[in-house]
Amino acid sequence: MSRSLDDANREIVRVRDMPYGAARTQAAEQQVRLVEAEGPDGARAFALLVLVESLVWNGEVERAYLPFTKAVRWYDEHPEHFDESDAHGLFWSFKWMVGHLSDFPNVPAAQIEATLEDMERRYALAGLGRDAVARERFAWARSRGTADADALYDEWVRTPRDEYSQCEACDPGDRASYLIGRGDVDAGIRLIEQTLDAGVTCATEPADMLATLALAHLEAGRAEAAVSAHRRAIAALAGAESDMAGARGQRFELLARGGQPVRALRALTADAHLLLVADTPGDRYYFLRYVVAGTAALLPSHAEAPVALDGVPATDVASLHAWAVAQAAELAAAFDARNGTDQFARGLAEARATRPADVTLDLAVIRPDAIPAPDASEHAGDARADDVRAHDVREHDVREHDVHARDAGGTGASGAGEAGVAETLAARAERLVSSGDLVAAAAAWLETAAQAAAEGRLADSGIATAEAARCAQEVGDEDGAAAAYPGAVARMRAGGLPPQDIVPVVVAWAPIAVATGTTAAVLAAADGLLEDLTDVPARGAPRADDPAQAGAGSGAGADASAQAAGAELAGRVAAARARARADLDDTAARVLASSGPDHAAQAAHRAARAAESYAGAGAVADAAHAFWLAGRLHDSLGNVDDALWNLESAVEGFGIARQRNQRTEAASSLVATLRAAGRDDRAEEILRTLTT
Repeated sequence: MSRSLDDANREIVRVRDMPYGAARTQAAEQQVRLVEAEGPDGARAFALLVLVESLVWNGEVERAYLPFTKAVRWYDEHPEHFDESDAHGLFWSFKWMVGHLSDFPNVPAAQIEATLEDMERRYALAGLGRDAVARERFAWARSRGTADADALYDEWVRTPRDEYSQCEACDPGDRASYLIGRGDVDAGIRLIEQTLDAGVTCATEPADMLATLALAHLEAGRAEAAVSAHRRAIAALAGAESDMAGARGQRFELLARGGQPVRALRALTADAHLLLVADTPGDRYYFLRYVVAGTAALLPSHAEAPVALDGVPATDVASLHAWAVAQAAELAAAFDARNGTDQFARGLAEARATRPADVTLDLAVIRPDAIPAPDASEHAGDARADDVRAHDVREHDVREHDVHARDAGGTGASGAGEAGVAETLAARAERLVSSGDLVAAAAAWLETAAQAAAEGRLADSGIATAEAARCAQEVGDEDGAAAAYPGAVARMRAGGLPPQDIVPVVVAWAPIAVATGTTAAVLAAADGLLEDLTDVPARGAPRADDPAQAGAGSGAGADASAQAAGAELAGRVAAARARARADLDDTAARVLASSGPDHAAQAAHRAARAAESYAGAGAVADAAHAFWLAGRLHDSLGNVDDALWNLESAVEGFGIARQRNQRTEAASSLVATLRAAGRDDRAEEILRTLTT
């Protein structure tokens, strides 16, 4: 029995609301098959256009062209089956086809130009504005480096915006990038600063324009301005969507040219997957070009600096540079052959000629001599750092715990009974955090920590040091944060804080330990706290069965009331400790998973244990995240049955928690594992559950 139009549209809407990824794409393909086989005809355009969107934003633009042409043909043959929303979607998808197809060198120029001509004709016939057409004509000329690019840019800027214009953040970002690229640096910088002041944002902005701004300031010798823009770019990148290959590549070049070789190579290690695969071949070329520029700047003094990047046959900066040049040259040749110009080859030649900047960037927020000197008793949890590769902790960032003292039960350095000076310092640090000046806030927190340490208040000193580390972490000073976190945790433990109150700091420390190759220290701290939580009675928690703890009231009624209150408190403390143990196992699992395949089995064990603990505590969403990690790890180890069980648990958990996006992403992992295991029927069943 065929579906009604309302039923079909309802299921397609559910697909459209899913996050981009394999599960959404396969669910969209399933809807197109159903509509083409069974109808209703009124849903065909919607189904095709949702599939086009799914493929485009999952990096499969070439595959999107077929359903796109089907939608165009359907519009020509049956315009009566297109409502206003369908027609808008069709005209909007022309922009994707023209703009994204040019990023694939195997797509003929004639096909792109024909699509652009068809777009302009159809927009004119429909009485639509011309801004989108003018923008795509300019972008096509810019990508080829043709002589008419400047004229087409001016024409685009003069064309009034309309409902098919790109967003108000991307528009000036693209214009500024072009202006800076052709040498109008001051005009480009002014445009970026005006846009930043306006506060407009989107999926990729302001991260892209901030990365461009930082490089422009570096090129002009304005080190402080470059550092400021870079720090803002780091924060923006944390919330940006898509692979952000351009901004990440610019970050590497900035650090490499700005006298920060260690930070540059660390950033590249985190983004190493983009050396091999990006959203499009064009994105990969530009990322490689930035890497060529950055490594060229490093060659004079750091050619022998070691590198270890997954899938890249390079052992030092010199061999990485040679490999990146060869990879970029191959792509450049393909693009230039398609375009009939030498634009890509010239861009690569310019990158190879890059040299260090005339100024050195100072990115330190926390300097070692500013951290309060540790007491000898604080070294119990110290451990020797080990070298690891930082990757695959992306999902954990979504759930990262806040470490600020105001979120740690109110036990910060500004608590009751403190000296007036320390209270004033803490209040100042809080104000600076609230204002967004995290660099100054870090310094204020360190002053607070030093004052507390001088007065013998170790716990308060540790909390303030953790606050400083978090501030440094958020503005990209990984080394400063990594130097501060161990002492903060040691001081909090030595100061007698309940272990469950220290756990959020260890959770926040973990990504920094992975990035800086100091995972042994954070794992030792996590295991030490686990031991405390398992073996040591909770400090200050009265036992309901201990008359001495029952209270000072008189009479049986007072005793019973005190015992009930004591039991309630003991229950809350026990729940907090159980949750803390789960958090530590989860954190250890993610650190181990980021330490390479040799640690995958141990990571899977810790993730599964965390999932069970979360589930037992009623933290369903956290349990689902841990099951998801365990499932992926078991899949990487070839443990199919264990992988499927954990992934199915994750999908179920996200469903119970009503976290639709995470459920879909976990389902993508599950479907891929099922298909690899030859269980296609079960995969189709999973996909159907996502739209019903």
